[in-house]
Amino acid sequence: MATTCLLHRHWVGKQWVPALGCWNGLSSSRGISSSRLIEIGCMNKPKLYESYSSGQHFLHRVFGYRGVILFHWVSRVYDHDRHQKPSNVGKWDEDCMSGEVMKELKPEHQTFYQVLIDQRDISQRTSRNAVTLSSVSNKKKLYCIPGLDYVNHEDILPYTPSPNALVQHKLFQTFFSPSTDGNSPIITKDFLSSWHQKHICWLERIEIHRETTFNIRITVMPFYMGAKVQDEILSTEYWWQYCIRLENISGSTVQLRKRHWRIYNRTESLLETVKGEGVVGQQPILSIRQPAYQYNSHVSLKQTNGLMWGTFQMEREDGFLFDIRIPPFSLEETL
Repeated sequence: MATTCLLHRHWVGKQWVPALGCWNGLSSSRGISSSRLIEIGCMNKPKLYESYSSGQHFLHRVFGYRGVILFHWVSRVYDHDRHQKPSNVGKWDEDCMSGEVMKELKPEHQTFYQVLIDQRDISQRTSRNAVTLSSVSNKKKLYCIPGLDYVNHEDILPYTPSPNALVQHKLFQTFFSPSTDGNSPIITKDFLSSWHQKHICWLERIEIHRETTFNIRITVMPFYMGAKVQDEILSTEYWWQYCIRLENISGSTVQLRKRHWRIYNRTESLLETVKGEGVVGQQPILSIRQPAYQYNSHVSLKQTNGLMWGTFQMEREDGFLFDIRIPPFSLEETL
């Protein structure tokens, strides 16, 4: 029996937020209040090892949005949970600066995807998912494309879309066109391959770090953007973008209150700390219904040999405050 894929859109605050659901003829949508059901196609069996192809439609396992795959690559994933860490924050800072933390880690190779998010499913939890393209060297301008995301293979729930339920994104028709042979709903245009090759160094996140503290998992995906030379003062700034994903696997509700970053210039042995309320102007709540939050930000250094790590202060519903670790990641020139 084919399984029809339904998208639940719950009314939360002042916006519709996507969630997942399926109809196989044995269940019903009764009891779902303040929600809409949208039929978008038929579910496919997830692939365990084989990579998905360009044009594959999917639902995100955590965020629930509709998306379409552009391409895939293999990243080095460093799992910081596999090594014992000092409980003392000062000792942890010392180990990060000395490189001891990174020396102990051995990466796994995992498949990730660059995807387009359906513009109808973009919410506050994914609205800041954007990729900055083009080098800032030689005074070239940067430009951002909203609605691009990086997705792990295990978060892909594939489906075959109905002809009238294709993903909507401003770049969709640039990369894809409707199929006429009936074998698949869309075909990939040659332009996607050339666009990928042109921007590959800004699109593929080669190094990814993960760490879990008190059942809050942090994933960091950094990449080097380029260098900006200020001729009038003969100064060079090196820029990196990083994507942070928080996922609550505790079963209870918590809220992010504060951030505390350490940015270490290894060339000059300088440590800078940055503290503030929330992240990118938000103090997101992670609950059972909405367990994850993701955002992008930037950092710059005067040198190309740096390291960055930190903590987020979280608050439980009973007011208890606790810190979770942001795993250390390198700030190095990779172009």
